[in-house]
Amino acid sequence: MPGQQGDITTAPALLEGIPARHVLADKAYDSNALRAIIKAKRAKAAILSNRTRKKLIHHDNAIYKMRNQIERCINRPKNFRRFATRYDRRASRFLAFIHLACATQWQA
Repeated sequence: MPGQQGDITTAPALLEGIPARHVLADKAYDSNALRAIIKAKRAKAAILSNRTRKKLIHHDNAIYKMRNQIERCINRPKNFRRFATRYDRRASRFLAFIHLACATQWQA
């Protein structure tokens, strides 16, 4: 999303049609409306409560810690300039580079 618009506005559309047991997000996604959507999907929200809440909502710390691992995995290919600037015009070549970048970053 553009810098002036929050990502939470597109979160309901991203969750639509995706089955999940847990939804992991940082405190920028802490809203009652999004939590209601997650609950309607019969999933558990692992979202850190925003400091401005009067009553903090409990979250599972063990599951929330996985969010950091996922975020690092997604951010790792961004270190490649070719990926960040998207030099490849064809989707197939871009996908091939993603596979190559992920293969070089793989750590057992």
